[in-house]
Formats: sequence, structure tokens, C-alpha cells
Amino acid sequence: MMKRASLVLLGCALCLGLGEAAAAGLRVQVVDQTGAPVTEAVVYATPLSGKMAHGKPAGAIIDQIQGRFVPFVSVVQTGTAISFPNKDNVEHDVYSFSPAKNFDLPLYHGVPANPVVFDKAGLVVMGCNVHDKMIAYLLVVDTPYFAKTDTTGFASIDRVPAESYKLTVWHHRMTDANAMPTQKVAAGADATTIFSLQLKAQ
Repeated sequence: MMKRASLVLLGCALCLGLGEAAAAGLRVQVVDQTGAPVTEAVVYATPLSGKMAHGKPAGAIIDQIQGRFVPFVSVVQTGTAISFPNKDNVEHDVYSFSPAKNFDLPLYHGVPANPVVFDKAGLVVMGCNVHDKMIAYLLVVDTPYFAKTDTTGFASIDRVPAESYKLTVWHHRMTDANAMPTQKVAAGADATTIFSLQLKAQ
């Protein structure tokens, strides 16, 4: 455990099927040092066997509504194409200088002609060149098994093959975004995983 306390991740792997089509669901709860639920934490599971489901990732959308990115936090699989519709009555310029994806969509209304393909895993922090308060976070992961916590601090990763995984959690208020805590979890067997990390004050 890290010396500084406090984010707790409770992971429960629930078996949902047997036989060749065996699948499991990973149910996770994230709370802070006071026991309060943490919303918009990203949880993803990487098979320890290295076997990944094949197929092209589905596309995704990050809107611009009333001067905000919606959703504020997103998670997608590597190779996902994301569209950035501007639904405001003013122009936005969406950009990122993040190592995982450096891009710029010059001032525009409506929907850009081409989506942006995120072909490298990592954290992408996005902003608007003309509205400094606009910011959003996108975590690009190599696995198709991921979810975000809701307002109650719970997240479910449904229908993952029944095997062992490395479960990882990330939140935009972590003091060190590069030190994401991990824990091995066996899908199909009840398990509780506790992570300890320091969150920045809001």
C-alpha cells in the first residue's frame, strides 16, 4: 500500500456463465478517504493471459454543450474514433498537447468532417483555445473491458471472459496520474481489492 491514504476500491468478480461461453462481470466500488463515493473514476481490466477480444472499437462522441465538454471524463479502447460535435452557438477550438494524442480542431460549429482516431494508449487532456475553463479528460486503454463509476461510486464491467485480470483504477484528481494502482482479480470468484492513493483537494 502507498503511505498516503486514501481511495478504496472494492472489486467483486461475479460469475455470470459457464462452459465455452463462460463470462463474468466485475463489479467495483470506489470511495474516498472519508468513505464517500467517488464518481467518474475509470476502472479497466487487462487479461493476464494477454488475450484480447478482436474487432474494431465502436466510435464515441464527446459533445460541447453550454461551454463544457460532455462527458467530462471518457474512456475508450485504443483505435477508437471520436467525434466532437459543437452544440453551442459559439465556435470552439478543441485541442490537446498530450503525448498520447496531439491534435487540433480549428474553430468550428456543428460536427467536424472527420473524427479523431486515438491510436495510442494514455491520458489525453483536452481544452478549447478560446475558452480556458473548458477541459476534459480521456483515458485511452488497450483493453475493451472498462467502465466509469456512477454517482454512487459503483461501476460494472460486464461480460468479460472468466479468467484472471489486472484491475486498474484512475481518477483525474490523483496526485500522480502515472502511478495508477493495480490489483490481480480472478473473474468468477468473489474478491475484494483495496487501493490507497492520495486525491487532490477539490
